[in-house]
Amino acid sequence: MKHFLLTIELLMSLTLSAQLTVFEKSGGKKTATYSEAIDWYQSLDKRSSKLLLKEMGQTDAGYPLHLVLLSADGIFDPAQWHKQKKTIILVNNGIHPGEPDGIDASMMLARDLVNGKIQLPENTAIAFIPVYNIGGCLNRNSYTRANQNGPEEYGFRGNSQNLDLNRDFTKCDSREARSFAQLFHWLEPDIFLDNHVSDGADYQHTMTLITTQYDKLGPSLGKYLREVFEPTVYAGMKTKGWDLIPYVDFENEDIKKGIRMFYETPRYSSGYAALFNTLSFIAETHMLKPYNQRVRSTYDLMVTIIKEASEHSAEITEQRKSAREAALKQTDFPLSWKLDTPKFTEISFKGYEKAFTKSEATGLEKMYFDHNRPFTSQVKFYNGYRPANTVKAPVAYVIPQGWYSVVDLLKLNNVMVKQLKHDTMINISFYHIDDYKSYPRPYEKHHKNYATTVSSFNQQIRISKGDYIVYTNQPARRYIIEMLEPTGDDSFFAWNFFDAILQQKEGYSDYRWEDIAGDILKNDSTLREKLEAKKVADPKFAANSSEILSFIYQNSPWFEKSFLRYPIYRIDN
Repeated sequence: MKHFLLTIELLMSLTLSAQLTVFEKSGGKKTATYSEAIDWYQSLDKRSSKLLLKEMGQTDAGYPLHLVLLSADGIFDPAQWHKQKKTIILVNNGIHPGEPDGIDASMMLARDLVNGKIQLPENTAIAFIPVYNIGGCLNRNSYTRANQNGPEEYGFRGNSQNLDLNRDFTKCDSREARSFAQLFHWLEPDIFLDNHVSDGADYQHTMTLITTQYDKLGPSLGKYLREVFEPTVYAGMKTKGWDLIPYVDFENEDIKKGIRMFYETPRYSSGYAALFNTLSFIAETHMLKPYNQRVRSTYDLMVTIIKEASEHSAEITEQRKSAREAALKQTDFPLSWKLDTPKFTEISFKGYEKAFTKSEATGLEKMYFDHNRPFTSQVKFYNGYRPANTVKAPVAYVIPQGWYSVVDLLKLNNVMVKQLKHDTMINISFYHIDDYKSYPRPYEKHHKNYATTVSSFNQQIRISKGDYIVYTNQPARRYIIEMLEPTGDDSFFAWNFFDAILQQKEGYSDYRWEDIAGDILKNDSTLREKLEAKKVADPKFAANSSEILSFIYQNSPWFEKSFLRYPIYRIDN
């Protein structure tokens, strides 16, 4: 019987080893289609007790979002994983399906983990999203990544709504983003990796890496990421032959002036994950490198992260726990950040010198990177940020029930909300939107608001039965504050959820308002004095009857209080 079991195990191992991917069968020239990838994982699921393929919500393409779970003990329950103190790694692939490196690398790695070629640590659990942007993956072509060197065919950046899904993690216009939020909070990952391909400048490095902005994670977890975990990833990649450097985006600028750490706001996958104290990375292989090299470097990055996560498992668990506890005590929360230019390190950058020649396309001068003139140079990497806009955390927010779209997204992100059972008088503070700007052209289905300024007021108001109270003393504290404060980089206000308050709904006819305005001025000496002072200060205003009537209206009880009044209230004590 023993020999029979050993024979079965050997046959299973050989079968798993023989399960080659489309990428491998093509000699590194092709990437798997969506159906090929899912069929491949289904086959692997049937053959291994260490892997489970699971459906996790819907997508805009009408197909389910899949999740591949790997665990050495065959347990596939994240709640149990956390009890076992396993480090949980979530890997996302194909958010931009024209950048399919991670799709193929993850297939090979999943196979190699279950057949033992790569050790699947006992203290680590891994989850892969095989293809995130299914609609884009189905939209295959060979041309839309004009600057990219392979594969032969690939998907399209936009999803089934033509959305860039790596701008959708807070606004959640797509079913993908909504499914991801539920998936993310079901897993509660310690480490998140999103696999991409870069565009832009040409250089010698095969891969660059975006790491979560350290400062966002707080003094302890951020320091741990910067000084301990991230350096082990870089060292591990170097031993595998990859000179990994931070993400480079300079194109026509002078690299010798240095590069900046990527400013990842919560619209991006890694910025979103950072709101929940997850150590996050975005891999960016270089578009001009051969597809085979790009996939292999992505594979090696994932192997490295798994190894280092296992070796630092206890530290990561403790650091994230401390960060969550610190956030509950934190009073001041940055909503945006500025580069702290005195803070930098030096990195060894391997590039190509720029040169100029005549363009065959335009007949004019063109710039190119001369591969016959490679160079290695120490350049400054500016990797420090300081808060640019800070707000004090309230005890709670009050959300009138009419803004249910916001409440729905809070619930998706495991935010605990309570509904009032009775009408209640309560002291609150509220914001007036003093000024804002909006993008002149659509950006991901929105005319995004930015450069928002507010003033704050206190008032006792009646809130109604059914309205929502969101207390900030909960694990999602930072997410709640960044999303509900109107001046946040990627807040709900920034993404136009509250644009209805930016439009005045009521008005007047001049001929009728003239008489009412006259009566108001007779009975309101303060307003009368204010009006006369403005006339003296502004002669053009004094000569414009429409502006005078509007001024009186805006300073009268007839003017609607909801105009420019941010409808989310704060309970400050």
